[in-house]
Amino acid sequence: MNINGLIEYPELLLLILAPIFYVFMIIEWYFVNKETSSISNARYHLPEVLCNFALAAMHQMADLFAGLLIIELYFYFFDWRLFIFDMTWYYFLVLIVAQDFCYYWFHRASHRVRWLWSAHVAHHSSETMNFSTAFRQSLLYPLTGMWFFWLPLVMIGFAPKWVVLSVLLNLGLQFFVHTQAIRSLGWLEWILNTPSHHRVHHGRNPQYIDKNYAGVLIIWDRLFGTFEPENERVLYGITQPISSVNPFIVTFKEWLSMWKEFGSNGLSVKQRLAILCLPPKRHIYVDKKREPQRNSESIRGRADTH
Repeated sequence: MNINGLIEYPELLLLILAPIFYVFMIIEWYFVNKETSSISNARYHLPEVLCNFALAAMHQMADLFAGLLIIELYFYFFDWRLFIFDMTWYYFLVLIVAQDFCYYWFHRASHRVRWLWSAHVAHHSSETMNFSTAFRQSLLYPLTGMWFFWLPLVMIGFAPKWVVLSVLLNLGLQFFVHTQAIRSLGWLEWILNTPSHHRVHHGRNPQYIDKNYAGVLIIWDRLFGTFEPENERVLYGITQPISSVNPFIVTFKEWLSMWKEFGSNGLSVKQRLAILCLPPKRHIYVDKKREPQRNSESIRGRADTH
């Protein structure tokens, strides 16, 4: 497929990149699972890998169907755009940076608003970290409103299909930060989101929770005070584990829990809205036995709910 075909059908980008993803997973699997001294939470376990692939397939199908409606909405707002310009390489570069900025705020909101977290929690629920973890996505993203965060780009004047392409390119590049095989990228650590930065993001260690929201550029975290370096060993997962490799349980457990609380008797309208809009319940992970402890000041837990 040439570039014009990709622009016309940007949703195919991740499918085109899939063979590259599979090659990297095979290489990582070979070296990680072969070495007896390798980190246990970097290893590939077949039930979890199958769960990750199933989640990716469900996510892709949901995106394809929802995208038919979302792209029409984008075109509607595109008619009201502020500027008109032809897409050139430098405008595309501006779009890539602007989209990454929008992604930062989407990602941050996905940790601070329970409605959004109820979809994002699926990605963070794994207690391992390898390339297959990148496939661990939720079909609920279109429903919870991920697409809303790219709408300003359309209203500025970037054509909808170029916006979709930039979003998918950003997500595709994020595949490569889901690994423990690369410790540091030197001076690039100051600019780019790297495996080290993203390992922090997936940690349930108290100091790592709600840090390093970057998509491609870590500069946003450095600017807005959410950066945390990787200093101590990362404990992956969420503070109240889902403990299942059933993709439907991984997808819907927090979603259903949220709505169960929302429907509880005796709550005011304000209390019900708070359940949807405030940050997820907060816990501190206290040991390796999966025993979260409530704390009045606390740090947000991922598992009530990277």
